[in-house]
Amino acid sequence: MAIARVLFERCVPINFVNSIYYQPMIDAIASMGLGYKGPSYYALRCTLLQDMKNEVRLLVDSYRSVWADTGCTIMGDGWKDSHSRALINFLVYCPKGVSFIKSVDASDFVTNAQTLCNLFVEIIEFVGPNNVVHLVTDNGSNYKAAGRLISDKFYHISWSPCAAHCLNLILKDIADMPHIESLADRASSISVFVYNHKWTLGWLRKQPKWTEIIRPGPTRFATTFIALKSIYDHYHELQTMVTSRDFNLWSGSKSKRGKEIKDIVLDKMFWNDCLIIIKIVSPLLRLLRIVDSDEKPALGYVYEGMYRARKGIK
Repeated sequence: MAIARVLFERCVPINFVNSIYYQPMIDAIASMGLGYKGPSYYALRCTLLQDMKNEVRLLVDSYRSVWADTGCTIMGDGWKDSHSRALINFLVYCPKGVSFIKSVDASDFVTNAQTLCNLFVEIIEFVGPNNVVHLVTDNGSNYKAAGRLISDKFYHISWSPCAAHCLNLILKDIADMPHIESLADRASSISVFVYNHKWTLGWLRKQPKWTEIIRPGPTRFATTFIALKSIYDHYHELQTMVTSRDFNLWSGSKSKRGKEIKDIVLDKMFWNDCLIIIKIVSPLLRLLRIVDSDEKPALGYVYEGMYRARKGIK
């Protein structure tokens, strides 16, 4: 109760207890015995923070020796934060683990091939040109050109695109097909209608074993197909709802939008198309989960995974 009280009083997220350092912290406190005084605000903010920084620096330095022995891979990860700033994270991978080098705000300059090449050269010089054997980036045309420039400058460094990004681009090309785009729009209109009306949401949530409908995300192309599968998984509940007496007596069902949604839900061809698309992309989604996982290196599975995905799609 004492632990729960301090977490609730300070609004600390409950997943704090899932930290790998949570139980060691409890064990360390228990080993000190009764009357142990915890670190002060000043100690956590200054001295202990500096000690932790030194500990991380020693850990990264221990990786450096591995870089020289086995070689390492530099990874460039471009992304946008909540303020729409274009950031590039630079990381170094070796058999011992991944270490973060730095993050660059690329909002103020054009990320053409030469600019990206200069950024990567700076990181290569920091890590040590003789220690770097591989470079991994997104599959964008500017990154590909930058990879070629670096390979020309450093003959022993090879470039390859990120497997997860390549699979996302494959899914993007599929999602951009007119038929798939139309199917996704219709599926999205169902979830928007359900979540925009309290009556429909309340009716569905009363159904046994109901789970929430997944809606497409704006950045990840895989979410389009995950959302299609989620809609298909609710096929029976949605059809039961639109054919029920309660729905037809509800005023929202008589609106233009309500009639359109009812027609979509009762359209057998729509559900058949959803099922076909789900079956087509499911091998690619399985492979994407493998290559996007942080549990173990996935490069050894990519070739076999693509072969199986092609076979599964056929």
